[in-house]
Amino acid sequence: MRCTLAAALMGLLTAVAAHAQTRWVVDPKASLVWWQMSPNLNHLWATTCPEEPSWRPGENRSGGWHIDPKLKLPRSGYGNVEDTVHVPLFPRYHVSTVCGEAVEGRALLPDTVTWRGARGQVTVRGDALITGLALRDVMMHRIMQTTEFPEIRFTLDSLVGLTKRADTLFGSAVGTLTLRAVPHATIAAVKAFPEAGGMRVLAKWRVPAATLQLELTPRLAYLGLGVNTLIWKDFFMGADLVFRPEAAGAH
Repeated sequence: MRCTLAAALMGLLTAVAAHAQTRWVVDPKASLVWWQMSPNLNHLWATTCPEEPSWRPGENRSGGWHIDPKLKLPRSGYGNVEDTVHVPLFPRYHVSTVCGEAVEGRALLPDTVTWRGARGQVTVRGDALITGLALRDVMMHRIMQTTEFPEIRFTLDSLVGLTKRADTLFGSAVGTLTLRAVPHATIAAVKAFPEAGGMRVLAKWRVPAATLQLELTPRLAYLGLGVNTLIWKDFFMGADLVFRPEAAGAH
């Protein structure tokens, strides 16, 4: 009888824990955001965490970089070769807490088992994105208008199509990307799994290069670059975030 009562109590506690709301915050030292163009022409990618050992700038970079010789550039060189597979080109395999604090965010999980009803928001300092060439970075920040609109924000409305394999959750994040104070409906592929004492969340979305020019960063039209000549095909943006439980009493 005592065993039956204990089993029932354990089941009740598990159910309560599964439906208890939990709040998570982004660890800014362990989180980063990136973008990459296709074709990348061996230099069109950026990160908010150039301190990460697994990342390297492309060709035509500024001086002063220490680059791991094992991080090889694609053999295609400057060839106009589309690549939608190796995105990001230099992924992070292990979490390290070396990033500048360019990313912040919070998430609310009403159900920590199924993640139904999840809500959240992540903000990024636009001027923290760098490619590794100073002149190109200045131009990028002007195109993004980071002086007038310093933050890029993604607001999570819902998670859909969730599946779980072992301890890893796969699905799609439906929400709004706000760039230059203009909201854009966005669906990102996400993968979440426990790591580094928290929850690591990988997100990635893709937009046609024409959308980048016409909607996200219309200043590109005045500069021309690769959009007007139809060199660029796709623009990818993503995040590698580490969420940790919010400390009691934090707001």
